[in-house]
Amino acid sequence: MLPDFFNAHQRHFYDAECLYNNLRWPNADQLYAFSAECGLKCLMQLFGMSIDSSGLPSKEDRLHADGIWSRYEAYRAGMGASGYALPQTNPFCDWNSSQRYAHDSNFNQTLVDTHKKGAGIVKNLIEKAILEGRLR
Repeated sequence: MLPDFFNAHQRHFYDAECLYNNLRWPNADQLYAFSAECGLKCLMQLFGMSIDSSGLPSKEDRLHADGIWSRYEAYRAGMGASGYALPQTNPFCDWNSSQRYAHDSNFNQTLVDTHKKGAGIVKNLIEKAILEGRLR
């Protein structure tokens, strides 16, 4: 299956919201991060990120939410897309994909709210790209 970063962004965000609304903090947290990661990779494609024959980005672009924030900014800045800037502070700096193995007691609404906000920032940039006709 080839990656579809746009669809994955939307799907993960929707599922994260469902889990969040049911107080399922650990999995909501993971999905907000994956949503942000996929959304940024979708935008990075608009800004020149290449995809190999298997449909994957280059090795240096295969990062999760905790690392893709700054990588995205390098692509965005290179294209001069000032209207698509991210805040300097990465809301996922305390997140790691290995946290999917952590016990439920490690998660709470305050932690998840930070990641939800970060995913929301990316979602807004995706919506901006749609409104401007860059994405369909």
